Amino acid sequence: MILATGHPVRHFDRIDSTNLEARRLADTGECGPLWLVADEQTLGRGRLGRSWVSEPGNLYATFLFAIAQGPQAASQVSFVAALAVHDTVTKLRPELAPRIKWPNDVLIGGAKFCGVLPEVVGENPTRIAIGCGVNIAHAPEGTPYPVTALGADLAVATVLKELDANLTRRLAQWDEGRGFGATRTDWAARALGLGSAVTATSGARKITGTFEGLAADGALLLEEADGTRIPIHSGEVSFAELERQRRTS
Repeated sequence: MILATGHPVRHFDRIDSTNLEARRLADTGECGPLWLVADEQTLGRGRLGRSWVSEPGNLYATFLFAIAQGPQAASQVSFVAALAVHDTVTKLRPELAPRIKWPNDVLIGGAKFCGVLPEVVGENPTRIAIGCGVNIAHAPEGTPYPVTALGADLAVATVLKELDANLTRRLAQWDEGRGFGATRTDWAARALGLGSAVTATSGARKITGTFEGLAADGALLLEEADGTRIPIHSGEVSFAELERQRRTS
């Protein structure tokens, strides 16, 4: 397989995880920027440690790069990566009208087709690995949520090349946090559920309100009925708009 992008590419027929490989490379001092791409993963992971089914025919890739800022800036990369995936689908499949679910799930008709997993894998300098698993040829079965795929007529190399171009552009816009305001604005314009009901679960606590946008640090702003705004930094979040989409699809 020929994988041509604006950055070097290391290709693996089979590997445990491209993000794990990025961490191993960072441990040896590698800073990138480069892509790690596998035809198949045996230990693919999603957010919150969930497994990500990684059969041949889809894209399994990690972009490893370094920034001058400290690790605290890396949390914003979730939004950068989500925008890059959204841009990619909009270019290759414009009829699908993707939406972004906070913080970085890109959905088509309420169904998930891509997993994005940014991780800090090294310090001094800060190195970040952005893992992207994109369902192209097929979607896994037996998932607890609806899933879909972009279509087997798309080549993995085509998706990677477009993703590389968009990620490069979005990282430049972000500018290691200096341009996060523009990133937030673009993200909000593509967000699912903005202005509608949302429920956040953090531990044993459930909070219900309206999704009012992103805080300066990327937290989800949930406004309760009394006007109190609560920043949600992590946990499970459900959107009334998404539930409506899934009931009618």
